[in-house]
Amino acid sequence: MPASEAFRAALNYLPRVALAHLPTPVEPLPNLTKAIGGPALYIKRDDLTGLATGGNKTRKLEYLMAQALNEGADTVLTAGSTQSNHARQTAAAAARCGLACHLVLYAPGGVAPAVFNGNLLLDHLLGATIHWTEERAPYAAGLARVEAEVRAAGGVPYTVPYGGSNAYGVVAYAAAFLELAEQMAAEPPFDAVVFATSSGATQAGLALGAQLAGLERTTAIYGISVDQPRDVLAPRISALMRDGAALVSLDALDLPPVLVDDRYRGGGYGVLGEPEREAIRLLARHEGILVDPVYTGRALAGLIDRIRRGEFGRDQRVLFWHTGGAAALFAYADGLV
Repeated sequence: MPASEAFRAALNYLPRVALAHLPTPVEPLPNLTKAIGGPALYIKRDDLTGLATGGNKTRKLEYLMAQALNEGADTVLTAGSTQSNHARQTAAAAARCGLACHLVLYAPGGVAPAVFNGNLLLDHLLGATIHWTEERAPYAAGLARVEAEVRAAGGVPYTVPYGGSNAYGVVAYAAAFLELAEQMAAEPPFDAVVFATSSGATQAGLALGAQLAGLERTTAIYGISVDQPRDVLAPRISALMRDGAALVSLDALDLPPVLVDDRYRGGGYGVLGEPEREAIRLLARHEGILVDPVYTGRALAGLIDRIRRGEFGRDQRVLFWHTGGAAALFAYADGLV
């Protein structure tokens, strides 16, 4: 049996809650292609997955929320930054599944910001209980503390890892790549898929999916790191690929190398710079599509710079995988107008 068929068969046995609007569309970007001088650019719209403005975490949460329900949880916990897209989608998924949600969120000094806007406003509207912390990712101590508090109050918590990055998140994105392969079966394969990478499961899943589709030598899977250097991120992604493959009993696969570009980390996580401003404006004004300042804006800025450097040729076809996050734009208004 081909590896892709074995993967699909195994995936059918994993519990899943239908949350995402799938398949997400693939669209050409002719105006942006012309504005920056090619290659032929396309976009995969995972900003349209649903769950309170959508994003890539929705695919992962289909499997993670099923695990929570199967374990009898009444409360879901996760963590992230103040403007975490993952936290917002988890809060929305919990609401859809009838579960309480607690979020451990970073803020300077562990103090709530004076203004609730962007994703943070949506967290509030979705009914999440927010716990503020000075701790940085992966927020292990804060999650453990809140989990203990929920248990002490008689609740049954389920902790979703930072970014939804575990084996379930990986297989969700391996399936997403197979979705892309089916959508584009009548066209030549993309030369590259480019996207924002941080906690790692999205990249691990896309790389695994490319191998399952037999495209690992044809389509390069490039993660643009938004925060961490390659020597930190690449081993994590490799480990996640192994975990995902093992979850569906494909751990004998010869996994591909991890391609992380860490040249575009700018002033640090969540710091809006001129490259992100330019990328946000270019896509908005040429294609009417919004990307966020932290993840997709930084990844798009990296893609644009790589094109300008000649790292992609005019005769190539490149897909930008939009992982969502536009709600965060409203928290960065002062830096964008």
